[in-house]
Amino acid sequence: MLTRLFLSFSFLGLFALSIVAQANISHTDENTIIVNDAPEMEVFAFGKTVIVKNEAKGVLSFGGDVIIEGKVSGDVATIGGSVIQKKGAFVGGDVIIFGGKYLPEVIPPMRNKGKETVMYAGYEEELRSLMKQPSQILSPDFSFGFIVQRLLSVLFWFVISLALTTITPGAISRGIVRFRLSRLKVLGIGALGFLLTSLVLALSLEFLTGFLSVVVGLMAFALVLLSYVFGRVVLQASLGKWVGKMIFCRKKQSETISLLIGALIWTALLSVPYLWTLALFILFIASLGLILTARSKESWQKT
Repeated sequence: MLTRLFLSFSFLGLFALSIVAQANISHTDENTIIVNDAPEMEVFAFGKTVIVKNEAKGVLSFGGDVIIEGKVSGDVATIGGSVIQKKGAFVGGDVIIFGGKYLPEVIPPMRNKGKETVMYAGYEEELRSLMKQPSQILSPDFSFGFIVQRLLSVLFWFVISLALTTITPGAISRGIVRFRLSRLKVLGIGALGFLLTSLVLALSLEFLTGFLSVVVGLMAFALVLLSYVFGRVVLQASLGKWVGKMIFCRKKQSETISLLIGALIWTALLSVPYLWTLALFILFIASLGLILTARSKESWQKT
């Protein structure tokens, strides 16, 4: 129940600044929403502080605090903010906080037994700023810290590529051949696999029990993570070889240099404002496609 509700809140919150009933909810200013009486309503706020005066069914705030003075019968969640529970206030569901704190005025707070409190207090200011200005995701600021992170990313993926090509050179070579021979097929199957994986995950969260939904979620996460690592190494090696041939005029170049060139180019593509989202999506579906189209060496030779 906790996982389904939080994912549903997060999905809806990304597409709406707030969902309110004008008769029950008022705005004191551009940064604050006051909930007077909305017992059947789940309130969403984006970049705003929510104050529950009387009653609400559930509250989610992105980049703002949630102050409870009355009663929330369901869950309370915030990303980049804190949950403040006043004296005499009641929360019936779970409390979920990322980048903030849970601050009840009375210990123990008035809660239903068995309900959970999930809290991660790190990066509060960063998450608050990000939730108020989500365009920062698409267009990051170029700073010294950003450049250092990119350089460390190049080093990390170069080492990973070097390790995988050393351990499984055959698999990487066959992946490069598959991608060069049938790019559209790999991308198409990868996109279909991505959609099916997302659909299965959503249905498991909705219809399966908590334990089974967690197992399905972990399996999907493992599939995406492993395919991403493998696919990125393959694409880095393929791109590095192609660029290396252009630079060295088709002379035989070092495999290590090719991997380094590929890591540099892909890291640069994933650092360009706005363009990085498209590059990441292509990388994801290509990686899934390479995993789902994996065959034996003999099969690809016959093809």
